[in-house]
Amino acid sequence: MSDLKLIETYKRFLQNYSPEQLRHIPEQGVWSLGQMYDHLIVVAHEYLDSVDACANTAIEQKQGKTEFGEYLFNIGMFPPIKIKLPDELNSPPDNTKNREDIMLELDQLMNRMKELEMKVESICPNYKDEHGGFGWLNAQEWFVLVGMHFRHHLRQKYELDQKLGL
Repeated sequence: MSDLKLIETYKRFLQNYSPEQLRHIPEQGVWSLGQMYDHLIVVAHEYLDSVDACANTAIEQKQGKTEFGEYLFNIGMFPPIKIKLPDELNSPPDNTKNREDIMLELDQLMNRMKELEMKVESICPNYKDEHGGFGWLNAQEWFVLVGMHFRHHLRQKYELDQKLGL
């Protein structure tokens, strides 16, 4: 499934949630569905900002990925584990947006991805931006990471659906 089709699937899922279901936090330390969507959108834009950073540099980076970064890209997905970020990077996502706001933000994300998709392959693969956990990634890898991240959160979506009795 292409990354854009995957985001379309998230949009279809979104149509099924009431405002209460979107904002429901099932237990301490667990995000609501709305927070999960917000997280996906914010992080996707951060990844796409790194695509832009790669496109706007003229300095070749010889350094590569970390061991975990190599593993991640070799298997083509995040491992099926919950990833806990350090506290300073782990502020709770926004839980105030309604379905229409999230839908608009997903549309804006998809438009940005379509624009970048046309130019990402022409960006020199040695122009890189550093990821805190995965090492130095090029524009193509940052772009692929968006879809990998959306696929990774399908499991969380399923768990939240179960907690809501859906």
